[in-house]
Amino acid sequence: MNRLLSTGLCSLRKVQTNLVASRCLSSFQGQNTKNFINGEFVESKTTDWIDVHNPATNEVVTRVPKSTPDEMHAAVDAASQAFMTWSQETVMARQQVMFKYQQLIKENLKEIAKNITLEQGKTLVDAEGDVIRGLQVVEHLCSITSLQLGETLPGIAKDMETYTMRVPLGVCAGITPFNFPAMIPLWMFPVAAVCGNTYVLKPSERDPGASMMLVELAQQAGVPDGVINVIHGQHEAVDFICDNPAIRAVSFVGSDRAGEYIHKKASFNGKRVQCNMGAKNHGVIMPDANKENTLNQLTGAAFGAAGQRCMALSTAIFVGDAKEWIPELVERSKKLKVNAGDQPGTDVGPLISPEAKNRVCSLVQSGVDEGASLVLDGREVVVPGYEKGNFVGPTILTDVKNNMTCYTEEIFGPVLVILHADTLDDAITLINSNPYGNGTAIFTTNGATAKKFTGQIDVGQIGVNVPIPVPLPMFSFTGSRGSFRGDTNFYGKQGIQFYTQVKTVTQLWKEEDVSHQKAQVAMPVMK
Repeated sequence: MNRLLSTGLCSLRKVQTNLVASRCLSSFQGQNTKNFINGEFVESKTTDWIDVHNPATNEVVTRVPKSTPDEMHAAVDAASQAFMTWSQETVMARQQVMFKYQQLIKENLKEIAKNITLEQGKTLVDAEGDVIRGLQVVEHLCSITSLQLGETLPGIAKDMETYTMRVPLGVCAGITPFNFPAMIPLWMFPVAAVCGNTYVLKPSERDPGASMMLVELAQQAGVPDGVINVIHGQHEAVDFICDNPAIRAVSFVGSDRAGEYIHKKASFNGKRVQCNMGAKNHGVIMPDANKENTLNQLTGAAFGAAGQRCMALSTAIFVGDAKEWIPELVERSKKLKVNAGDQPGTDVGPLISPEAKNRVCSLVQSGVDEGASLVLDGREVVVPGYEKGNFVGPTILTDVKNNMTCYTEEIFGPVLVILHADTLDDAITLINSNPYGNGTAIFTTNGATAKKFTGQIDVGQIGVNVPIPVPLPMFSFTGSRGSFRGDTNFYGKQGIQFYTQVKTVTQLWKEEDVSHQKAQVAMPVMK
């Protein structure tokens, strides 16, 4: 952590000595999380604060402000002013910032991960993966000199040509969820900024620390004041982003209800919008699958991150005789270690809040009440030393029907619901009848089976023997149907398209107008 800064939450986090860095980011001075406006960390003048709790203990680790209207307007004003110069910066200069930024993230990866574990609860290994998947997006943005190319067609007519340019939109905004405090912000503001836009970020009020660290590192990398700004809050901040006329585009990842609201409100106000929302991701287990690999993959994808992933494999369809593997799946799931995320060997950490735990337990009970078989019950798990934590152990419901609440609702916890199908066609019909289209996977050793599945399934992201098929950033995150609102997806080529608009130029230069000058013999230097 050779450049990581000044002072921080250290005094506040002494209760979590195993998670406190030797030096902390200046964004965390004192007990309150700050706004970041025009290059400065600013203490909010609000009187309305939100406590952030460690999910493993429910102890308060910081407070988040509900930014005041004046503070939110100041953030947009700073972004608007910065756009005047940042949008005119050369693409090579913006590329150099990304080179420096990706290196700073690498150097501080473990400290960011510690903060994620403290505020969000996931295991340290999973938290590092959270940062790495976001880092990969920043690394890909280092090729912006290729990603933001326009098109040219000479010879449209005599002495005439047409070309296009991809130019930035202006001030953009992002609203991020609690479950990936590093990865999803890195899907947003770096992509926007490298294209020449400026940004207002509203991180989740449940775990804002990683976003604040990443923004400070961006400043260290050379992002000018005002290019990236951070406000905090809940409904008022969301409405402000959707309504403010200076904001040209809005990115959102989160729940169905919020996503539908944001898409409708921001679109009505003339903004470009992309919203990743809920999911019910199915894994289809064929009888010819590699049993050992399949059961291991299924266990990890269902219960990793305590099931709090929009791409968690929360639903399994066992086709034909594959259902005979379910007892072995249960035994493997029982062996997963439930504990605080910073404890060695932990497989499943806590849920984000007591309310989340209660909701998960309620949906499990609804499955039992509606006729499902509860073959593994993790609702009463007790973690010694962390009795006040929001823990639910791995839970499996079998004999689930597609009209049960535990199937129709996204549980967002360490719960796997299992359905049965006689044939692959039945499994495909079941998945295509579900309103969500985020991800799915099939486990098989038969290429023809895999080809049929990938061709006929109506889901945006498909894994073949890959349980969580989140694309690397040279592609885009292509959730579909009820899991997405908008027409341009996150990161990759589509991310660049979302944060840019196309200008088309048709020009005429007559040959007879050519003028001649003295030859230039010096080597041309591009700056």
